[in-house]
Amino acid sequence: MKVDFTPDPELYPFTSRWFDSPHGRVHYIDEGTGPPILFFHGNPTWSFLYRDIITRLRDRFRCVAVDYLGFGLSDHPEAFGYSIEEQAFVVGTLVDHLDLDGYVSFGQDWGGPISMAVDTARADRVRGVVLGNTWFWPADSPRMKLFSRVMSSGPMQRAILNNNFFVERIIPLGTSRSLKPEEMAHYRGVQPSRDARRGVAEMPKQILAARPLLERLSRDVPIKLGAKPALIVWGMKDSAFQPNRMIPRMQATFPDHVLLELPDASHFFQEDAPARVAEAIVLRFG
Repeated sequence: MKVDFTPDPELYPFTSRWFDSPHGRVHYIDEGTGPPILFFHGNPTWSFLYRDIITRLRDRFRCVAVDYLGFGLSDHPEAFGYSIEEQAFVVGTLVDHLDLDGYVSFGQDWGGPISMAVDTARADRVRGVVLGNTWFWPADSPRMKLFSRVMSSGPMQRAILNNNFFVERIIPLGTSRSLKPEEMAHYRGVQPSRDARRGVAEMPKQILAARPLLERLSRDVPIKLGAKPALIVWGMKDSAFQPNRMIPRMQATFPDHVLLELPDASHFFQEDAPARVAEAIVLRFG
């Protein structure tokens, strides 16, 4: 299925582009010129999440932001499993189609594992990495395992599919500021029906189901990407991705790193502190 939603050009001032992947039509934006940065969103967001960062960077960088299948303006194919492995494969085909080289990847939430899966397969083409409020190893905390089990249960799957639980509850819980009605409308508008939310419903299951991929990434990322320059960004008010547990592992993986702590930002720090994030990227990779 296709989503019938037109973003407001005042909020999302970008040209939509399309790529026919092996599994469905993928929506992405490709803005500006300069060294490329590839933006990976998480759940339940889409490239709209990065809008205020991209508008600040596109005069210096080529900013490519993709919507995964089942998210944003991309297709929601019925014959697609929506696993993290499959999502990474599809984004990888877009990277190869665009012939991106010397790119910086930026991953948050599930964008971390997906970006790391894409990058480890193309390590010679990766210039650096930005990671924030994310992970790339098997779920090792009771909190993450419980979240996956609860969100995979029948009642919560029905809440996600029928009531758009992730948009209505998780996004407000994951931002320090209250999003404007028109901003929330852009997160709701791309998930208008039960069928449109299948990808959103699958991702919490993948916290445990994607263990083989996450085990592979926990080995491959330090070996293949650990020497790359990194920017670690953290919304310090994120109760799910606790900084004291996760930042040290990020720092150990990427010795050549800069850490940007955002004391007033939460999980979706792109909504809370886009100017500070954009400034840090310019200083690190400009």
